[in-house]
Amino acid sequence: MQLDPAALAAGVRLVPLDAVGSTNVEALTRARAGERGPLWITALRQTGGRGRRGRVWESDAGNLYATLLLTNPSPAAKVAQLSFVAALAVHDAVADAAPMLGPRLSLKWPNDTLCDGKKFCGILLEGEGSSESVVALGIGINCTHHPRGTTYPATDLGAAGAHVTPAAVFAALSRAMVLRLAQWNRGEGFVATRIDWLKRAEGLGLPIEARLNDRETRGVFETIDEAGHLVLRGPEGRRETIAAADVFPLHRPEPA
Repeated sequence: MQLDPAALAAGVRLVPLDAVGSTNVEALTRARAGERGPLWITALRQTGGRGRRGRVWESDAGNLYATLLLTNPSPAAKVAQLSFVAALAVHDAVADAAPMLGPRLSLKWPNDTLCDGKKFCGILLEGEGSSESVVALGIGINCTHHPRGTTYPATDLGAAGAHVTPAAVFAALSRAMVLRLAQWNRGEGFVATRIDWLKRAEGLGLPIEARLNDRETRGVFETIDEAGHLVLRGPEGRRETIAAADVFPLHRPEPA
């Protein structure tokens, strides 16, 4: 793995590993030992990868596993917006590394990247700290293989017709992340980030189901608000704002 020159010029560093339990855990462990970043941790494979809500993330060799460690990236109230920044950076990077896929890419709220409506990337944002916040921005991109039997249909870049290496995707990602972080500007530029995200949003204006921890709700995906929350329009125009959920389309059947 190598950083793009734009990332090097921005002072970003890289620690490439052959294998690790989790790139996010490794990044946070280094932060506790004094590392402040910006630092990418990459691995050829993970033995303990995980996704949102503690889900297992399959991490065999051939895909990209990477975490960007940041310290005090923004005021605490705006840190969650990094999920949108990262999703846009992944979109940019894949469109750069595999231009034939560009028109087929979309973003699923809150933090997944899709190709032809199937998930090929997951993003996991974790943080800790009191006097200063440390954030691990984990990104897993399916380059050559993907899991089967998932709740939401999955794919990989190779299956979609783009045979690109994890190293090529990472180099493009390291450049795209620098540009998207600059646009976001510690949260001051979220207006532009939000506009760009909505241009690429999967299912915008269509009916979806949002599965929360304690219930399910349905409505038309109207927008995301200024905080990045999902806004659904339900019966009789009633609006509902949701901070965290898994979303599924209602305009096409789910896989069996």
